[in-house]
Amino acid sequence: MTLELWIVYALAALGLSLTPGPNGLLSLTHGVRFGLARTVFTVLGGVCGFMVLVAASLAGLGALLAASEAAFTVAKWVGAAYLVYLGFRLWRAPAPRVATAEAQGPGGEDGGLRLFVQGFLVAVSNPKALIFFAAFLPQFMVPGASYWLQFAILGGTFGFVEFVYELVLAGMAQRIAPWLGRHGRWFNRVTGATFVGIGGLLTTANRV
Repeated sequence: MTLELWIVYALAALGLSLTPGPNGLLSLTHGVRFGLARTVFTVLGGVCGFMVLVAASLAGLGALLAASEAAFTVAKWVGAAYLVYLGFRLWRAPAPRVATAEAQGPGGEDGGLRLFVQGFLVAVSNPKALIFFAAFLPQFMVPGASYWLQFAILGGTFGFVEFVYELVLAGMAQRIAPWLGRHGRWFNRVTGATFVGIGGLLTTANRV
């Protein structure tokens, strides 16, 4: 890949990351509830999930979902169910408070592994994202080049851009702490309903 083509890809990846989506919302929500330090685990989970999607797209799984109605339907409903589940959990959660790194314990709901898994599952739960990568990435692939080299360049670039973007969102959460003191329950309900809405919209998605 030439430097010029990589710059175009990096700009495209930035535009894709800036598009509102469930992982950005999850990072913002976790930034509010658990603080920036803990939300790093959520962000890393999301990035790893996207890397899996990039690898699967380069390997042709995205094309399989695009071609098979049954495979796409199964993936779509599994992803939608997880987002709805996450939304209902958030709706019922107590009013959040902006946390500090020192206040967070190693286990429970704010345990690093649990947050990582949530970020990962949200990233891989949308088959439309896999199909998008399958359509998007080939424009920047070099015929005959090593699969692993292209995965490292394409996946690594997107993963870095997404990591920085989600960290910025999580860091912004600290700025709304005074507002959350008054409207924390409504924050949970709005974000929870948004996750449910995204899951509902996912059930209506078509392959094209």
